Amino acid sequence: MTASPSFPDRKTFSLEVFPPKAASPLEPMIAVLRELSELKPDFISVTCGASGQGGTRTAEVAEKIITDCKLTAVPHLTCLNLTAAEVLAVLNDYRQRRITNLLALRGDSVPGLEPAAVFPHAIDLIRFIKEQTGDEFNIAAACYPEGHLQATSLDDDIHYMKEKEAAGAGKFLSQLFFDNTIFYRFRERTAAAGITAPIEAGIMPVTSKSQIERMIALCGASLPQKFRRAIDAYGDDPTAMQDIGIAYAIDQIADLLANDVDGIHVYTMNNPDVTRKIKDRIQSLL
Repeated sequence: MTASPSFPDRKTFSLEVFPPKAASPLEPMIAVLRELSELKPDFISVTCGASGQGGTRTAEVAEKIITDCKLTAVPHLTCLNLTAAEVLAVLNDYRQRRITNLLALRGDSVPGLEPAAVFPHAIDLIRFIKEQTGDEFNIAAACYPEGHLQATSLDDDIHYMKEKEAAGAGKFLSQLFFDNTIFYRFRERTAAAGITAPIEAGIMPVTSKSQIERMIALCGASLPQKFRRAIDAYGDDPTAMQDIGIAYAIDQIADLLANDVDGIHVYTMNNPDVTRKIKDRIQSLL
């Protein structure tokens, strides 16, 4: 089994997928991965359940990315609901599967589940991984162009981002956003704060009105007026809404690449067809 290499030291194009539920078969996921691998992403990240307890399925998908697709896998590791022993068990599982890259996240609290409180923030997880494993794992972290929903201010959020970098995060993947000017201002402020790690811009192609409403509720991303008007006008037409969402994502990515972004990270929602249409249009810009 071939180990995942470290993150590329250049402009990157990467994708995110989510794993099937524990009771679901893995084969449909493998078919999705094979289609996405044809787009030749620099790596594919794999989400995990909100509780942080669903890591086995995440690791299974990450292993398939490495073994079947011959690509770099970046599984998410959330820490809020895990003990130190559980984190070590996950890292050992990654080790056995030859997974050497991960995205360290706090994760969300789950109703009815008391957080373990060992790792209240992602930075605590990053420090723990570095203390326990040294440079064995390449660690990426999340960043939030509009600030984390629970942050007291964007300046505080960038301060914690700087601490994540100092603790060992070598790359940042941004929360999704729909207004590039917000990302450019964020990039200027992170540079002023002395952050030098690459920041990949997180892009989610919006293919339905319900999807965008759900995403805004979860992360608080703001919508430019022109996009909001298009959603209001065509949100009840699934075909038109998909075309609009794909076109908007393509325009957004083209503008980001023209402004020398460090990379593009597409939240695929496990939809190879939509992702392929986007990659085909931006291929010459990468």
